[in-house]
Amino acid sequence: MITALLNQIFGSKNDRELQRLWPRVTHIASLEEQVSSLSDGALRAKTEEFKGRLSQGEGMDDILPDVFAVGREMSTRTLGMRHFDVQILGGIVLHEGKISEMKTGEGKTLVATLPLYLNALAGQGAHLVTVNDYLAKRDAQWMGVLYSALGLSLGVIQHEASFLFDPSYESPDPRLQSLRPVSRTEAYRADITYGTNNEYGFDYLRDNMVVDVLHRNQPTPNFAIVDEVDSILIDESRTPLIISGPTEESTDLYYRLDKIIPHLKANEDYTIEEKTKTASLTEEGNAKAERLLGVDNLYDLANINLVHHLVQALRAHTLYHRDTDYVVNDGAVTIVDEFTGRLMPGRRWSDGLHQAVEAKENVKIANENQTLASVTFQNYFRMYHTLAGMTGTADTEAAEFAKIYNLEVVVAPTNKPMIRVDFSDVIYRTEKEKYTAIVEDIIDCAHRQQPVLVGTISIEKSEKISAMLKKQGIKHSVLNAKFHEKEAEIIAQAGGKGAVTIATNMAGR
Repeated sequence: MITALLNQIFGSKNDRELQRLWPRVTHIASLEEQVSSLSDGALRAKTEEFKGRLSQGEGMDDILPDVFAVGREMSTRTLGMRHFDVQILGGIVLHEGKISEMKTGEGKTLVATLPLYLNALAGQGAHLVTVNDYLAKRDAQWMGVLYSALGLSLGVIQHEASFLFDPSYESPDPRLQSLRPVSRTEAYRADITYGTNNEYGFDYLRDNMVVDVLHRNQPTPNFAIVDEVDSILIDESRTPLIISGPTEESTDLYYRLDKIIPHLKANEDYTIEEKTKTASLTEEGNAKAERLLGVDNLYDLANINLVHHLVQALRAHTLYHRDTDYVVNDGAVTIVDEFTGRLMPGRRWSDGLHQAVEAKENVKIANENQTLASVTFQNYFRMYHTLAGMTGTADTEAAEFAKIYNLEVVVAPTNKPMIRVDFSDVIYRTEKEKYTAIVEDIIDCAHRQQPVLVGTISIEKSEKISAMLKKQGIKHSVLNAKFHEKEAEIIAQAGGKGAVTIATNMAGR
């Protein structure tokens, strides 16, 4: 009550922050006429001029208005897109190492170009972090034209490849147009680098495993803008990135223990905790397991390894579900990322859990891995000298951003008044009622030819809604980890008249 009253009198903290920034936006706008009279060559030459000013002692804040004005003008000429004033404001927020919350469709891809241009001038690297390879590649090919015109190099880090943007390079693969293959080191040495949170993290781990420091690829973390910052720095913040190697252990034990689990009864022989994904045997369960395994004391020092793998087998059967936590493709278990809904080929659960799942699914068991290097996104991104982020939804997590990363959230206004209506959540008594209501809503939209996007938390849920729609004769597309190869094609059609698309919660979609 008091806070609301004070906000009415003095304005909220966000209002005061916007008031502080608008004069800078106005100053940049005042330079437009002067900058627009320059030739393309003179505009490009400004980049070297800015570098010279920095080397002579001027600070980045001093040259920001001129840099942003030049960047805006070059964008207008090369991309046909002029940064709106609210995009300029968002760019200043990012340069200051804060989070810019901008509504969906406000052009965050373009906003990031100006602070990246400014921070790249110091020659210490400027990184853009996206949630998937597709976005990193798409944005680099799109914005690379602008950076190239300004005389800056752009590197692109992908899962199994790395590139430099080169407008003259013709790739045999049309999807990689203007992307010239280079080494990882060269891509990181570019003025600006685009890549995913996973690739930056794993490259950091690999660099920490090299024998000679000269073999490292990554520079010292300097400046980063994290796209979909709430997904990466909050939802996935504690997700460990792990590099592991195989151990010499036999795989027979996993099959042996897997046959025991069906004989154990829930609550009587074991208990599970779904939130923490842990399982433990009861006294009765211990006695039954000892009898089934033919051992006198399960907790004897000689049997500690047996207990560990028995619990992992229990977790595999009770807490890890097919088509939700993993899928089985071509006789192999592939993990599904719980936050993005994407398949993670090559990733394996550690401590024998992956082998336990393989035994459960009766597929070939690979040797257990041991952890060689590990880091969480939270710890990795806190190493950057300046960290910034952008997303459509950050204000709700403002307290967490401030506490964990010391990052302030600034909510930028929209370029035009919002015409989209954001309704309140609707809560149902049962899951059946909820799904019935969802299907009725979809049918209503489909009849009005209004395109519908349905977000689900798992493959299982997306297929359940799909089955219900099929019964009603509603044509639709399903986008989940099972059908990710068709992703670009499905996304391209999702906004068409009457289109119905069901997707797992893949950030960046």
